[in-house]
Amino acid sequence: MTTRHNVYGQPIGAAVDGWSLRPRPQRTDMVGRYCRLEPVNVARHEADLFAAYMEAPDSRDWTYLFQERPERAEEFHTYLTNLQKSEDPLHFAIVAADTNKAVGTAALMRIEPTHGVIEVGSIVFSPRLKQTRAATESMFLMMRRAFDELGYRRYEWKCDSLNAPSRSAAQRYGFTFEGIFRKAIVYKGRSRDTAWFSITADEWPRLRSAFEVWLSPSNFDANGRQKQRLTELRF
Repeated sequence: MTTRHNVYGQPIGAAVDGWSLRPRPQRTDMVGRYCRLEPVNVARHEADLFAAYMEAPDSRDWTYLFQERPERAEEFHTYLTNLQKSEDPLHFAIVAADTNKAVGTAALMRIEPTHGVIEVGSIVFSPRLKQTRAATESMFLMMRRAFDELGYRRYEWKCDSLNAPSRSAAQRYGFTFEGIFRKAIVYKGRSRDTAWFSITADEWPRLRSAFEVWLSPSNFDANGRQKQRLTELRF
């Protein structure tokens, strides 16, 4: 790529022709084959989500989140009410198509329409959702909204650098590791170095095709086992 220079001979970034303020994500459903994402609604999702989260034998899935797992129904009601009211993060319930029950949540957050940057985070998968096609599809649907529907340029994933499962998930989904922000956050009385990952708009078409092939029913045998891994389909 040829480097551009201004009138002073200084190198400058590539032109972004026709760029304009991007829309903010709306509180509307995202529908796939195995799941749909609905804006969090206490009346609709509370009972199913609480039951799904309580199936986990302990709260280790919440270690790297900013809050602890709400252990009582009253605590969970307050927690979910706050999710419903939030505009950024904008939280969605992940509803499994086969049961029509909410089994997890995820959010679009740190929304920057001026620059076309958005992050996915606050991801909580219950045991009912983990390692399912719906789990992968939920992440694909959120990427598709950011890039195809809203025209964002950059899609981010951040996590505690010690959170090995989150870092592995980011790489499986096609995010590029960008580095560590040292002592970036204090939460739960401890220091966090933050690992940064991203997908850019020019990378998205290749990743979208890989997701579409992986999610196709033809990619799974009669026992539900994948024939090709998502990581294999990106190349």
